[in-house]
Amino acid sequence: MQESHKGERRPMPLRAFNPVSSFRWARGMTIVAALMTVFFIMQLVGQVPAALWVIFGEDRFRWSATMIGLSLAVFGILHALAQAFVTGPATKRFGEKQAIIAGMAADALGYVLLAFATRGWMAFPIMILLASGGIGMPALQAMLSRQVDDDHQGQLQGSLAALTSLTSIIGPLIVTAIYAASASTWNGLAWIVGAALYLVCLPALRRGAWSRATST
Repeated sequence: MQESHKGERRPMPLRAFNPVSSFRWARGMTIVAALMTVFFIMQLVGQVPAALWVIFGEDRFRWSATMIGLSLAVFGILHALAQAFVTGPATKRFGEKQAIIAGMAADALGYVLLAFATRGWMAFPIMILLASGGIGMPALQAMLSRQVDDDHQGQLQGSLAALTSLTSIIGPLIVTAIYAASASTWNGLAWIVGAALYLVCLPALRRGAWSRATST
């Protein structure tokens, strides 16, 4: 792959070390800002199963450590299969926009079903939906990359990495706080909140720039 920058050395200004400055380059870029908002929300929602799977499995289904390990292994296999055999063909056939929407819909439906699941075996078919939800993120990243010229590819990837790191810090704190506050009454609330967060993406997806972002 050809480098987006030439080989000459460039001075590193002090403002480059400001974490906020990593997003300033996107100011005024409506399409990129909207899609980065969707990226942030999708990454944040992805922290729900990462933070809750073990404790939810123990509380709701009375799973043992062995059962939790088995469920994680099954999900890992399903996720790998979805990435290998579903993401590419689905994006090619239906387009990036539809792949993103389908991924969010599958993820949200899986969260809702898991919130109301009453038996441990129910989680396993629901994992198919959760694994299918992973098709949206690669399509979104490809769409974002196409909106940025070669000189800004590095800044884009740095910004996405920063957003991912941010959600990995604040996401578990938010999710576990919701779970702790609601577990005594109904421990499925955090999953519903996660599914509902996808609705926040809709205004960004409805922007006039969206049609331009998905044009080929």
